[in-house]
Amino acid sequence: MENRLEEGDLVWGTIDRIMGTVVFVKIDDYENEGTIIESEITSGRVKNIRDYVVPKKRVVCKVIRVNGDRIDLSMRRVSAKEQKELKELEEKERNSSSILKTVLGQKALQVISEIKKKEKISKFLEDAKENPKILENLVGKEESKKIIDILSSQKQKKQEVKREILMTTSQPNGITLIKELLKNVDAKYIAAGKYILTSEAEDLKTADNNLKKILEELANKSRKQEIELIIK
Repeated sequence: MENRLEEGDLVWGTIDRIMGTVVFVKIDDYENEGTIIESEITSGRVKNIRDYVVPKKRVVCKVIRVNGDRIDLSMRRVSAKEQKELKELEEKERNSSSILKTVLGQKALQVISEIKKKEKISKFLEDAKENPKILENLVGKEESKKIIDILSSQKQKKQEVKREILMTTSQPNGITLIKELLKNVDAKYIAAGKYILTSEAEDLKTADNNLKKILEELANKSRKQEIELIIK
């Protein structure tokens, strides 16, 4: 994996030291150090910087600026959803590394190092399920088959995204129209005109994108039926 960071990237880092109002962070998987200024630690006023960061603490950061060797980071700009996605990815990386160590033993560390020069381990193994040759070239046919068999036997945990909507109309058959619009959607009735829409997928990003498409389609159909749709 290229040791190059870009604006908007999410990274794990370990607090190395604090000098005045500047926090120095060692960024995981990169040969770089980043800095967080006090105003980028959290929203609102920071009375004591050490209430939020201390040396050796691992934190999720967003890259907000790259200027040569200087990398500016932010903790406050990381949303709860982004933090959850990064934690999910880290869990997949741990699981993928564990599979390689189980099958390859002492050879695993070298193989993991080779993979990480190009991409994430979990991404590489997902691609290997579709194209086993890339794994065979790295570990051999027999061990490649063992790894892919383990991957194939694992049940993928579904990720879920929910959004609340409000649908109202003055038309006399409004309830019937709304029910018709929601008949092919995973929608749960809460109260008058209020519903919770749910989308499931193998990862949060896909689930979120699927739900966005559902909402766009629902908004278009609602306009045609003179139904007001408010997305919470």
